[in-house]
Amino acid sequence: MKSLRKQFDKLKPNFEKGGKLAPFRSFFDAIETLFFVPNTTSKSGVHIHDHKDSKRLMIIVVFAMVPALLFGMWNTGYQHFLSLGQSVDIWTSFWYGFLQVLPIIIVSYAVGLGIEIVIAQMRGHEVKEGFFVSGMLIPLILPVETPLWMVAVATAFAVIIGVEAFGGAGMNILNPALTARAFLFFAYPSHMSGDAVWIANKADGFSGATPLAEAAAGHIQNLPSPADMFFGFIPGSIGETSTLAILIGAFILIYTGVGSWKIMLSVGIGGLVMGLLLNALAVNPFMELPAYYHLLMGGFAFGAVFMATDPVTAAQTNRGKYIYGFLIGIMAVLIRVFNPAYPEGMMLAILLLNVFAPLIDHYVVQANVKRRLKRVKVKA
Repeated sequence: MKSLRKQFDKLKPNFEKGGKLAPFRSFFDAIETLFFVPNTTSKSGVHIHDHKDSKRLMIIVVFAMVPALLFGMWNTGYQHFLSLGQSVDIWTSFWYGFLQVLPIIIVSYAVGLGIEIVIAQMRGHEVKEGFFVSGMLIPLILPVETPLWMVAVATAFAVIIGVEAFGGAGMNILNPALTARAFLFFAYPSHMSGDAVWIANKADGFSGATPLAEAAAGHIQNLPSPADMFFGFIPGSIGETSTLAILIGAFILIYTGVGSWKIMLSVGIGGLVMGLLLNALAVNPFMELPAYYHLLMGGFAFGAVFMATDPVTAAQTNRGKYIYGFLIGIMAVLIRVFNPAYPEGMMLAILLLNVFAPLIDHYVVQANVKRRLKRVKVKA
């Protein structure tokens, strides 16, 4: 690392003001701080500093997504060969999936970071660290058959409209990755739904339907076993199929203190409560589905762990986090069951509660203020 540090120090003067590569200063800063802690400090005001900076926290989130990413690559190959009726070893499946998923990740990061660097350079700012996470989230919540040009357009939309239009990372009110997913869903619905988009180069005649699609169609008898859904041996978005891999990521986030267990837990409770209520009022097969199935299908687990916990767009108060997460779980199951046109209700539920998160925090704070005022004795 010392030799790498020397190389950065040697190149740095070229990117400083007046240097021949000064127009690329933001790009250099982004690469440098990816490897090393920034050596700049605040010059005004009162600040508390520790060894954790935002980029390191974002890297932990990316690291927590690795289990879901690796499993998603393997499952992409597994589903492909399964549709062809072929049985191959684990490495053949993984390598096939790796080659299918890697271009999506490259396009996501290239387009997103490219736009971030250009805008940062225009504003004379450093590149914000938020896209380190969004750049990985976007591929993981997409079908593997999503055309690369659509990935590029959606990523550009998420960065420009979903983030920069609000003032940059940290100011956005909607989760950027879900903004990209929603854009694709409504702009190109045929590429985001149906049975043909979830399996790479699917063989003709093979169903390819996800558990959510089967449930929405009332084909409860065609659902995979709970074990298959938990481990992830099902068609679906690249990183959303394996609840087990997602739970490993959840453990990493909770153990490191990066992710909010309050939100994760309350999302799950909200989904279970709504599922049980629908069971009690069941008038169709989807409503009769065991409540815990909702936690295993679609993007519920992935959304609860990696999307709902986004510190920028989630509720900030402790009580607000419980309310926020609970309502996401409730809304996700409601949308799934009562609107078959949007079987993946988790996306819309999180985006909806992103909008209401500041309002939830406001009322929680006001309730605390009123409670404390009642304790104060005012002398006449």
